[in-house]
Amino acid sequence: MNLFQRLRSLFGRGHEENGYYPELDEEEYEVELEPVGSSSERQLFTALDIGTAYAKAMIIEVHGDSAEVLGVGHHPQSYTHMSDGIVTDIPGVIANCNKALLKAEQAAGGVIAPSAIIGIAGELVKGSSTTVSKNRQQPARPITADELEALMASAQNKLLKSAKERIAAETGYHNIEVRLTNTAVVSVRIDGQAVSNPIGFPGRYFSLTLFSAFAPLMQLGALEAVAQGLDLTLLAIVAEPYALARCLSTNAGADSGAIFIDIGGGTTDIALVRQGGIEETRMFALGGRSFTRRIATSKSISIREAERLKLSYSRGEITGEAYEEMRAILEPDCQTWMDSVELLLEELAKEELLPPAIYVVGGGSGLLDLFQKLEAFPWIERLPFSRQPIIRTVQPEMVGHITDPESMLRSAQDITPMALAYQAVELENDDSMLEQTLYRVLDTMRM
Repeated sequence: MNLFQRLRSLFGRGHEENGYYPELDEEEYEVELEPVGSSSERQLFTALDIGTAYAKAMIIEVHGDSAEVLGVGHHPQSYTHMSDGIVTDIPGVIANCNKALLKAEQAAGGVIAPSAIIGIAGELVKGSSTTVSKNRQQPARPITADELEALMASAQNKLLKSAKERIAAETGYHNIEVRLTNTAVVSVRIDGQAVSNPIGFPGRYFSLTLFSAFAPLMQLGALEAVAQGLDLTLLAIVAEPYALARCLSTNAGADSGAIFIDIGGGTTDIALVRQGGIEETRMFALGGRSFTRRIATSKSISIREAERLKLSYSRGEITGEAYEEMRAILEPDCQTWMDSVELLLEELAKEELLPPAIYVVGGGSGLLDLFQKLEAFPWIERLPFSRQPIIRTVQPEMVGHITDPESMLRSAQDITPMALAYQAVELENDDSMLEQTLYRVLDTMRM
């Protein structure tokens, strides 16, 4: 049965729709299947980034605390299939992801990884952290597992209520079903001292900081349908800014923290990491496609032509008067984008100092006008920074724990699927007492 499923998964995709791989005929797409049982011994995973502009698939193999990239595949999304990071046409997205998966499997030499991590984005994905505390009446008594579970349950309920209220305020609907996407313990402290396992410690002040991300049931259901349509076993749906912060904060700003900005096709995602833990994520619906539409409208050309023109402009292939014209066309949207970044960072700061490092990723980061806006912005005068922040565009070689021996990853567009791949590493190594306790709490709460 395992062999049959693998054969159907590999060859079934190629015959579901003519033209999935128009550049390859059947003889060229010959791959050698691994022996049955070998994949169960290898820790193989698929990271799937269902972006607004591109579906991006990555097949990885986990070795300890790192992952090796085996294959990568990209395929463009239609304008009618995705909108602002949200699936609007499930069959269309399945078809696009299928093509990306085929390319990744072919690049991996026929390796199939049915266990998948899928990213989720969009303005209604709400991620934040909260701290709950307990003043213990008997400080000499050792902390018990029941006390820890009670704090975790209290924090989860508080975060769920906050997410529902925020989504209701933004949509005007008060009964939208909201579900947990991912959660993690940021820190546990006893009398102000951080500990990795509080069980058995005495102390009066017991506090726990928890991060959780929530999304509307409709959005999660669409991603589950996509996974089912691709014959993938869905291990986790992870908020992309969270995955990005977890992956990059292992290298960048682990102590002082950092701000991560992912400029995608439909949304811009911002994650704040302070004091070694992710605090909050924010998203707004302005990405690369907005600039494409602005060019198409201003020059009365098709979306496809506008996209080509935007890419040529980003690569510096346009000069002279044509360059100045493009710069003038994009200026209003670039300023709106910068204003939105400022507004969200002001909300995230909560009147506390922001970390002096800003890391930019995503396909939209290729538009130099946005990077120039970040560099020219008066950070110290407008926001609570102690000094002018360092601003960097993250490239694949800067990401730790993900190795790419065949150099398949080439640009900032690949960082988000790399971050999702790192989530597979964390899942494989996720055996801490805190995480096990958290899973028990979630199971009891049916979240």
